Amino acid sequence: MVTASVTVPSPTPIRSLPSRPRHKSSSIPHHHQPHCSNQKHGTLTLRREFLKGLALSPLILEVPHSQAREIEVGSVLPPSPSDPSFVIFKASAKDTPALRAGNVQPYQFILPPTWKQTRVANILSGNYCQPKCAEPWVEVKFENEKQGKVQVVASPLIRLTNKPNALIEDIGEPEKLIASLGPFVTGNTYDPDELLETSVETIGDQTYYKYVLETPFALTGTHNLAKATAKGNSVVLFVVSANDKQWQSSQKTLKAMLDSFQV
Repeated sequence: MVTASVTVPSPTPIRSLPSRPRHKSSSIPHHHQPHCSNQKHGTLTLRREFLKGLALSPLILEVPHSQAREIEVGSVLPPSPSDPSFVIFKASAKDTPALRAGNVQPYQFILPPTWKQTRVANILSGNYCQPKCAEPWVEVKFENEKQGKVQVVASPLIRLTNKPNALIEDIGEPEKLIASLGPFVTGNTYDPDELLETSVETIGDQTYYKYVLETPFALTGTHNLAKATAKGNSVVLFVVSANDKQWQSSQKTLKAMLDSFQV
């Protein structure tokens, strides 16, 4: 039992009382001691013990992949088998909410080892709407201040066609697809005049639409490359962006990253 040290009121002047060591407890019976003082003291003691426990015990927090660590990818990703000057990112079910929900099939691409993975805001990640998102969302993002940035955007297939498990050819020509997804390339609006070039590529049994855009008013950058394909429930769009300075020095690297993207 914790007792409070209390001085007994006395008509005798305090100076005539013998001194009492502070560490000794009062001899006043417990039922005469102030209850509120003991209660407060006990609460403070419990609080101190709780905080002490937090300080002594390591706190282990689970951090979602959407809050990716901003470290150079070369320290965590393996070299690309085709070109060791790049590393390869292979997305799996642990990486994003859509991959865990099965709405997006695993994808991969190469990037320079000095790039960093950046966080995707929860509202953009699709985390809040899986497994039935009505609008496109951002899967992952990487960037390098001197070279540019890339992101993977996924769109529900139902937003583009009513045909289940449609191929990208079922959606329409490349120009039709980019007209729907262009704002997710630029970050704001899409003007057909910004489209410089389109091409079609086949890797295995998968068809890809490729785009070269010059976008002077885009939030993502004045130069954008994109590559899209449809698989399962989604259309997956890989976007490479750069400003004029980044494009001038790094366009070869950025094009290699675009070419490497596969689902």
